[in-house]
Amino acid sequence: MRSSFLVVAGLAASLAIGCGTSAAPAAPQDPVTLRLGYFPNVTHAAAAVGVAKGFFAEALGSGVTLDTKTFNAGPEAVEALFNGGLDATFIGPNPAINAFIKSNGEAVRIVSGATSGGAYLVVRDGINSAQDLRGTKIASPQLGNTQDVALRKWLTGQGYTTDAQGGGDVAIVPQGNSQTLETFVAGQIDGAWVPEPWATRMIRDGGGHVLVDERDLWPDGQYVTTHLIVRTGFLDQHPDVVRNLLRGLLKATDYVNDNAADAQAAFSTAISQLTGSTLSADVIADSWGNLTFTLDPITSSLQASADAARELGFLDSSDLAGIYDLNLLNEVLREAGRPEIAQP
Repeated sequence: MRSSFLVVAGLAASLAIGCGTSAAPAAPQDPVTLRLGYFPNVTHAAAAVGVAKGFFAEALGSGVTLDTKTFNAGPEAVEALFNGGLDATFIGPNPAINAFIKSNGEAVRIVSGATSGGAYLVVRDGINSAQDLRGTKIASPQLGNTQDVALRKWLTGQGYTTDAQGGGDVAIVPQGNSQTLETFVAGQIDGAWVPEPWATRMIRDGGGHVLVDERDLWPDGQYVTTHLIVRTGFLDQHPDVVRNLLRGLLKATDYVNDNAADAQAAFSTAISQLTGSTLSADVIADSWGNLTFTLDPITSSLQASADAARELGFLDSSDLAGIYDLNLLNEVLREAGRPEIAQP
């Protein structure tokens, strides 16, 4: 985990953000520290680029200290939110669902989307259809996480049984993504349902091929991969800070969409500094093309994921009423002349 502290000067005007312009944030009345989390993953590219290019710091203004923290898994980030060590974080759908359900709907609110797409079932040669999976060993990033639920739900639809202990018709082996790449290359597993850039790396480094592109399972190919959640107490106390954070996210999202080559270079440098390892430019470019960077949280897909997790026994309830607060996002979209997003 690493932290960086950024304090920058803001302006006092109220210009619109987007279309090449930048909004001038209104500084809070009292100094505030915003502790913001994200993951060093390409699915969090808008967050990483927003930090690296200073879009968040600029939008937050002189009254806010931005304290950024990186995490390797959703449960770590949720724990930091619960213990007061984090105010907001970019995160996958299932950890956000778990945080909301386990806190009886009190702890967090989703305030924006960030990324759609980018998850695949990649398999070895010789597996060319769902019928070829019986008796195989397939990895997922973590028991009950977003991709694990998607994998189990899809296998159930194909008539297969699975269980949390790795039994059933298809043995599911939860393990970290870097380990999955190693075990796939070594021939110890037959495939994995993973997010980018790990799917691309399994194809490039392990000779795998895509059996399922998760986009094919969703209406219009859209489903939430990453969104932004905020601790409810922080949102209530500092709506101005969250509004300005969303202004920065809009600028970062426009940048990664409109300046892909420069954004990929900035992302590569940021990830190298955060992790000490480097992704090749080709892997980043290929992964980038499999993702949609959008502030739309694609709310219908989150409910479907929650329902699937409940059906699989990972949740006691899939009632997400109140998990979204898109009011500030829609204010930012209005001032930028963008379409608003319906609140579920």
